[in-house]
Amino acid sequence: MGEDDPRLLLLVDRDSAQIRVTASIAARAGWRTHTVSDGIAALAYLHARDSEKPQALLLDSLVAREDSCQLIGDIRAQAPGLPILFLTHSASPLLAVEAMRAGATDYLMKPIAAERMLYALESSVGADGNHDELAPLTEKIEAPLDFDMMIGSAPNFRDAMARAAKGARGHAPVLITGEPGTGKELLARAMRSASPRSKAPFVVLHTAGMSAGNLESAIYGHEKGAFPGAFDRRVGCLQDADGGTLLIDDIERLPPALQNRLARTIETGEARPMGATHSFRLDVRIIATAGEEHGLLVEHGVLDPALAQAMSGCTLHLPPLRARHGDIAPLARHFLALIGEQPGLRRLGVTDDALALLEGYEWPGNLRQLQAVLFRAVVFCDRDALTVQDFPQLFDLVGDSIPSVAQAVHGGGITLFGADGHLRTLEEIEADVIRLAIGHYRGRMSEVARRLGIGRSTLYRKLGDLGIDNAA
Repeated sequence: MGEDDPRLLLLVDRDSAQIRVTASIAARAGWRTHTVSDGIAALAYLHARDSEKPQALLLDSLVAREDSCQLIGDIRAQAPGLPILFLTHSASPLLAVEAMRAGATDYLMKPIAAERMLYALESSVGADGNHDELAPLTEKIEAPLDFDMMIGSAPNFRDAMARAAKGARGHAPVLITGEPGTGKELLARAMRSASPRSKAPFVVLHTAGMSAGNLESAIYGHEKGAFPGAFDRRVGCLQDADGGTLLIDDIERLPPALQNRLARTIETGEARPMGATHSFRLDVRIIATAGEEHGLLVEHGVLDPALAQAMSGCTLHLPPLRARHGDIAPLARHFLALIGEQPGLRRLGVTDDALALLEGYEWPGNLRQLQAVLFRAVVFCDRDALTVQDFPQLFDLVGDSIPSVAQAVHGGGITLFGADGHLRTLEEIEADVIRLAIGHYRGRMSEVARRLGIGRSTLYRKLGDLGIDNAA
């Protein structure tokens, strides 16, 4: 198969309606599909020498039911490098966890969201077992949606949060920009939760993979017979969100004419469905996300100037994770707490060396990728804390820089966890802190005691109890 040939997705499914939806979504990204109805047929197809080799496989959990994990293992044995996407109807990630342990690359929840499936397919292209560790997962772990969940202390991040908290109280349109995976949708949801419209309708439109005609209909709706194929009347997102908030993800994907029309709607508060002879007034706050900063969107010609002006009242930019390395440790602990609450998983700690390893990576997939890496590590970890050995690919990429990162970020080598992944004793940690303080303040014991919040006599008693030479 040539580089420009359509890629092949092998569907293991027997639901005709689901098959049509999946094939349609995949076709938008240039994928062809071949469908088999059960696991036996899938294994036979993969084994046959004259069968075209697929670039990915999607397995519906309802095909094999309780034997899904066994089937995944059999497929993995038959085709070791084949990305396996697991489709589950359960809201609980328990089955997805078991599927990943059996060899699945990624998982999707029913009903399939087009943009998430496309993201999973694109992430799977060229992936093999060595890439899985750093490949972003498609589904996200749900968490309470408020500003307390926006973790980070980097100045550029806290500035964005302060402006977002202030903007949340108003009614003006909001534009949130940032690289994929930086948390734009999470921030949008947090702003809505903190707004006067928190109890009103909230509608989300993901534009990825949608055609221009479908986008216009999705936003404005259409009357029956408005265009070929419009067999029924459709209510658009604007009308669904009347009185509340409409979140448009990746607004730069809207075609220029639709962007201009949306700008007029924001200005006038009026919208007309496709094929309608009348307009209706509405009260909708629009929050939009985009991949580039406000000025660059206009400069690069991907955002209509009129829409850019309409959305300019409150613009926020979320920095990439590589620009806020100091936030990686608290974010990792936060994600581990959320992951540990999922069925089939448990809350794990993380060693300082492992944190230093995480901090040494650039994270092109940002928060989404960090969470995915931690999720996979927890799935396969059998200790009480994640260590460097739980991130083998990451270690291959940045392992040589771990000592300098650990020294810079973790206070001269003070660690909370031992090499076995277990917490060190409080006495050991306390001794390290005191030694660090003595060295930092050059043996000035009064200053050491003051900074540690204890008296000089208590400090000297601790030195004796811990066997520390105050000249250390």
